Amino acid sequence: MRIFGLSGTIFSAVAVLWGWALPGPASALTILQPDAAQQGALIWAQSQPGAQVSVAGTPVPVLSDGRVLIALGRDTPAKVTLVETLKDGQTNSVSLKVKQRKFDIQRIDGLPPSKVTPPRKADVQARIDREVAEIKAARAVMTPYPLFDSGFDWPLVGRISGVYGSQRVLNGSPKTPHYGVDIARPAGTVIRAPADGVVRLIHTDNYYSGGTLILDHGYGLNSAFLHMKAFNVSEGDYVPKGFALGTVGSTGRSTGPHLDWRVTYNGVRVDPALVAGPMPK
Repeated sequence: MRIFGLSGTIFSAVAVLWGWALPGPASALTILQPDAAQQGALIWAQSQPGAQVSVAGTPVPVLSDGRVLIALGRDTPAKVTLVETLKDGQTNSVSLKVKQRKFDIQRIDGLPPSKVTPPRKADVQARIDREVAEIKAARAVMTPYPLFDSGFDWPLVGRISGVYGSQRVLNGSPKTPHYGVDIARPAGTVIRAPADGVVRLIHTDNYYSGGTLILDHGYGLNSAFLHMKAFNVSEGDYVPKGFALGTVGSTGRSTGPHLDWRVTYNGVRVDPALVAGPMPK
């Protein structure tokens, strides 16, 4: 029933007097692909322009058209709560079920302690800390344009030699999981932009990742390309999807030529294989 010409206060009073049940605030937040929700996935939700949304207590950007990108990390629990606050102050929550995955865990015992936690000189540790800070700063840039609307392709086609989420446990000590996808190709193979983006960082000799490039896809979504040999772009360049970024190498801590491709959104590392879909043949 709709009653025209009554203010909200008067309508509420009449409703109480007549015993009507007032409807609660309708949730504008809708998960667009609930079946795709799994650890490592990147999925869309739809809210309203101007709303505020948080995922598991962490605020996430809301695009001008109300779209919300949700990143589910490697260790995301089986249920995540999304909270939406509309411009009029109404608050709604949605519970999202997250499929749990089984990751490749290798347990190796009996190693010498120096192989589990190698000693580092102070200058080496200072270098590592500096390079980690540079990468974090590049990833923290918030570009208010959905460059990712170009869609994602694989940056190159080849044999997958390392998968997202795999981890080694040495002498009972869990090491950092692998957050990328390794693609084995000969040195010099061209790497192409998987989606439109802006080059935020180029590091030719990172301690761990060697030749490293960070590509900003907008709104906190970015790609990292590790162990590169050469670069065809410069920091600040806008590159369209498919543009040649540089070439495959074996720089940094690498045992052979390959590309380690990583995707991060709002500080959450997701599975590039789920972002790009099946590897083309």
